[in-house]
Amino acid sequence: MIDAQAVEHWMDGRGLGSGPLTAVSPISGGTQNIMLRFERSGRTYVLRRGPEHLRPRSNDVIRRECRVLRSLGGTAVPHPALIAACDDESVLGDAVFYLMEPVDGFNASIALPALHEADAAIRHEMGLRLVDALATLAEVDHVAVGLGDFGKPEGFLERQVPRWLAELASYDAFPDYPGPDIGPVDEVAAWLDAHRPTDWRPGILHGDYHAANVMFAPDGPDVVAVVDWEMCTIGDPLLDLGWLLATWDLPGAPEEFAGPLTRAEGLATRDELVQRYAERSTRDLSAIDWYVVLACFKLGIVLEGSHARALAGLAPQEIGDRLHLTTRRLLERAHELIQHN
Repeated sequence: MIDAQAVEHWMDGRGLGSGPLTAVSPISGGTQNIMLRFERSGRTYVLRRGPEHLRPRSNDVIRRECRVLRSLGGTAVPHPALIAACDDESVLGDAVFYLMEPVDGFNASIALPALHEADAAIRHEMGLRLVDALATLAEVDHVAVGLGDFGKPEGFLERQVPRWLAELASYDAFPDYPGPDIGPVDEVAAWLDAHRPTDWRPGILHGDYHAANVMFAPDGPDVVAVVDWEMCTIGDPLLDLGWLLATWDLPGAPEEFAGPLTRAEGLATRDELVQRYAERSTRDLSAIDWYVVLACFKLGIVLEGSHARALAGLAPQEIGDRLHLTTRRLLERAHELIQHN
């Protein structure tokens, strides 16, 4: 999976232990990026690199992730601590990579520990702690931590609808894709353009913030690390809150977003999540429904891409069908919100 000797030699040059890598084991996750846990000289590391077959931007994504983790190092945002990064593509043949500290936590999209499964109060608090971590991220001064040139916040909200409509239209190029049968996407797009907020404050946007992209403490409700920073940019952080609300206990959808936590019930309500964010943040939440609708729109279009690829034989059909259903449920949620605004 990786050239262990090459990693050992690279680590030697940085004083990161000596001798062979031991206890090497893969870590499963929600992306195709490769993650490995290993030990060296009594210390445990996690290595992250792009997928086995790199895409055109895979190395750039890993470099961006690494930069974000480095910038968050002095903040209160829970995240995996960066140890070292290798920007030299020749070390592993073609892939850059980085090393980070292991996280003592669990992913609620895989399973709940017995403690959390048995205690509704803990599960309820888990949702509120998700919001706490998000509000902490949103209050970070991105310029002060060195991310002033990390994204293009000017026109960020204005770009969203045309950007994702173009993405949806691009799926027509896949063989056997009949076009998007995903609900009132044009109506949602028109509503988003007509109701776009005009006053907002740029900040760090995780880009894919939901319950499956954090690690929870094994002994309580705390979020110990926000993970999977590959979609991070500088934009409107309220889209992260909208994303969390869009994916929170989505009725009638497959369990894409921390299914075991949803099945166990006892979740904080949407209103409780919004209220918690309001208590932790100085941002104006008066247009929060707009951000939820945008999140449903954007995420639904992203997931529909897997359906289009599956119909073309480029992804498993079962996954494509499941994500297509999730897209329909997201657009239904968006439409329901529109009807109440």
